[in-house]
Amino acid sequence: MNKYMKIAIEEARSGISSGHGGPFGCVIVKDNVIVGRGHNEVIKMKDPTCHGEIMAIRNACRTLDTFDLSDCELYTTAQPCPMCAGAILWANIKKVYYGCNISDTDAIGFRDKKFYSEKDDISQELDRSECLEVFREYQEIKDKTNY
Repeated sequence: MNKYMKIAIEEARSGISSGHGGPFGCVIVKDNVIVGRGHNEVIKMKDPTCHGEIMAIRNACRTLDTFDLSDCELYTTAQPCPMCAGAILWANIKKVYYGCNISDTDAIGFRDKKFYSEKDDISQELDRSECLEVFREYQEIKDKTNY
């Protein structure tokens, strides 16, 4: 068994035994050192965004004092949902290793498949011109290193 996946599994078990949420644990590794870890804390935090990958990304960013995790790899007990996959892409993580797949997650009562198969469009464009003005204001800022 891969040593990092083993630790991700331990994270998942820790979250389950603490009543924090589902069986989702995650570690982030840079240069063979764990720089972030997390497990599902949806129930604990009463926040649907507190998935294991999100918690590990937050932890790694604090540890490394950056929002760019481009030299990191992520190990997680389950295939990332679309929200987590988006966060992984935004963090620039270069490789993801997962244990269980979407069908496995579905089989234990999670609804990840819904986000891949159903295309409910709940979005509607509103006040675009006003929002574009904010975008233009941001674009005019020369030094964006503080953003």
